[in-house]
Amino acid sequence: MNDLTTVPKSAIGRREVLKLGAGALASVAIARNISAQGNTGAEGSIDMHTHWAPEAYTKALSKMRHPGTEGGNPLSFDLDKRRKWMDEHGVKMHVLTLSGGMPWQWVPPDVGAHLAQIINDANVEAHTAFPDRFVGGIEVSIRDPELALKELNRMAGKPGMRAVHLPNSIEGHDYLFEERCGPFLARCEELGYPLLFHPLDGDENIFGGWHSRLSTPVARASNLNNTLGFPFENTTTAAKFIITGTLDKYPKLDVVLPHAGGSFPFQAGRIHRGIVNRGNYKKRQYAFRDYIRRFHYDTLAYYPETLRFLINLVGSDRVVIGTDNYAIMDVEYPNALVEQLKLPEADRGKILRGNASRLLKLERGA
Repeated sequence: MNDLTTVPKSAIGRREVLKLGAGALASVAIARNISAQGNTGAEGSIDMHTHWAPEAYTKALSKMRHPGTEGGNPLSFDLDKRRKWMDEHGVKMHVLTLSGGMPWQWVPPDVGAHLAQIINDANVEAHTAFPDRFVGGIEVSIRDPELALKELNRMAGKPGMRAVHLPNSIEGHDYLFEERCGPFLARCEELGYPLLFHPLDGDENIFGGWHSRLSTPVARASNLNNTLGFPFENTTTAAKFIITGTLDKYPKLDVVLPHAGGSFPFQAGRIHRGIVNRGNYKKRQYAFRDYIRRFHYDTLAYYPETLRFLINLVGSDRVVIGTDNYAIMDVEYPNALVEQLKLPEADRGKILRGNASRLLKLERGA
């Protein structure tokens, strides 16, 4: 993979030099330099898109005779090893959340509520042990909005709980925009917890579902269900937040889109044009381009040119570090894309730390 943030540390020979070209080689040098610096402390970044699987959670899955999908990498559960990795890669803080293997789709809601309690309590424990390194996204059994609200209220104000982590949809079901989910969203807004989204694993959850061409054996073997299916989910989630009027109903609700917003930043003009032509936009309160800035976007774009486009479109104050660590699409050098853009120091600081600190309200004390 020629992704500029995951170049291996091994030496690069002449043949690789010819393949990579000067631009990519510069990226390698930047990434290695960032790693070598170990920019922890005040200079380290805050990563808002990281995954973990606390041991208490994986043990609970084992008792249910379900292996889960998140516990294979020691960095997913060993916080000592994880902190060492963070120190070596210029990361100050991780926001701990589950990955696309969240269990909410395959467990009954009451069982999901029990698992959510286990995970959230582990989040608090991780933060209490290392308050300057870890905060958590509250996990909820979202199939039942009442149970989800109950868990949200249980965790509200607990040490280190700074966000809410949700799947985009479940098996194509847009639960977010149903009336019964309203009290849950209203409470998130009241608490000031940003919503961190992540698509669920499984063909039935990607945009298009089982009938999609993304669900063919060839596509699955090529990982298109993840590489394209996940970004498509983020794209439709963003568009639906706008066209359903949900952003108008909850004007102070912060939404963080992973995977650099998927295709949404690049297709926003087309979406805008489509809803205007169908006469569906006149009911909205603001200009469409203003809604684009209602979201925050992580930096998981892989190419610096892509990230620069995103920053130019939405502004440096709407972009946060996100890496997908530690999952199949993660990056080795979390800050590399931002560093190689040579942004003004104020913009660089916002993306690496400032925007996440504001969203997570870390200035009030972690």
